[in-house]
Amino acid sequence: MNKRVRSALVSVTAAALMAGVAQAAGKLEIFSWWSGIEAPALDALVKLYQATYPGVNVDNATVTGGAGTNAKAILKTRMLNGDAPDSFQAHAGQELTGTWVVSNRMEDLSSLYKSEGWNTKFPKAVIDLLSHKGGIYSVPVDVHRSNVMWYVPATLKKYGVTAPTSWGEMLKACTVLKAKGMVAPLAMGENWTQQMVWESVAVGILGPKGWNDLWAGKLKFTDPSVVDTFNVYGKLLDCANRNANDLNWQQASIRLLTGEAAFNIMGDWAAGYLTTIKNLKPGVGFAWSASPSTSGTFIMLADSFGLPKGAKDRAEAINWLKVLGSKEGQDVFNPLKGSIAARTDSDLGRYGAYSQSAARDWKSKVIVGSMVHGAAANEAFTSGFSTVMETFGLNHDSTMAAQATQALAVQSKIGQ
Repeated sequence: MNKRVRSALVSVTAAALMAGVAQAAGKLEIFSWWSGIEAPALDALVKLYQATYPGVNVDNATVTGGAGTNAKAILKTRMLNGDAPDSFQAHAGQELTGTWVVSNRMEDLSSLYKSEGWNTKFPKAVIDLLSHKGGIYSVPVDVHRSNVMWYVPATLKKYGVTAPTSWGEMLKACTVLKAKGMVAPLAMGENWTQQMVWESVAVGILGPKGWNDLWAGKLKFTDPSVVDTFNVYGKLLDCANRNANDLNWQQASIRLLTGEAAFNIMGDWAAGYLTTIKNLKPGVGFAWSASPSTSGTFIMLADSFGLPKGAKDRAEAINWLKVLGSKEGQDVFNPLKGSIAARTDSDLGRYGAYSQSAARDWKSKVIVGSMVHGAAANEAFTSGFSTVMETFGLNHDSTMAAQATQALAVQSKIGQ
């Protein structure tokens, strides 16, 4: 073989290899609202994915906005226009199944659960949230608790109060704190965080059964017991800062750290913020307990990712879901996020003091789904409820709020 022919063959072979590499290198678009202080946790997952499946170009599409309010609006437009991301974040439960699964836009992941052995690794209560008519439609990456009350021990000591264990005790503590010069003892933020306070009040008053009956359509929002949840919530608003609508959840948390407030009801992503960003020592710089009157209940939400039908990069998306559901993936992500793993075999030695306590409660408390974060109610309801809460903040009319919420429940087909 002469040099010219040999050189040509080498060139052709090299070109073929380069083409093969280019063809093998895939891409993946993931869509979420994890930005800002939550970005490091997502980045850790992306790095693990890229290490496991090298050569894939990941488009990490994030949309800022607490609880995904902005992201969900953009996602709706994309889904309806046939431009679905390869995989997107959604709260486990009705937020996904009541919106995109019932409209036949998501793939059933039951075969993936079987091949990965996940049916025995995730609690039945979680899998049930992800299921619809026999199919399983997303992979949970974490578990959060919404009914957590945060406080600074030094502040309570300064004012001579203790952490309240009931809503009655909370209102009494607010009276004492106000008398001693604290203008707004309860730190509150924007609308969706206000809904979380009402959610804790409702679970505390109704109990787990009554709460579940609401979403099963067995208890009407106009029932006197539910009207009472608005009465108590209205009294709590009188304990809160007037500029709540102008604050995000982090800014509300800062009111605790400056001593402007004594208590804040917030999901346990606050633990990640207080430890990772504010570098505070759990139990010293901040402390926590269950929201008043909910000590026996764990109000849960879980972030999950699914597979839209017609995903452009389906194989890469399935591999992404495999990483999310793996033990390594969950233990890389959750210690940074402030959440606990959805899997039951996570390595708790990698988690902080709060998460270890949450993991114990996850196994021992009664679990109910969060309405605010899409576990108990569909997106049609949660979107409309924000308007109900906005109106209630202006007029404090409990009867009107209960009637409006019942009408919304009927319109959103809650319990049907």
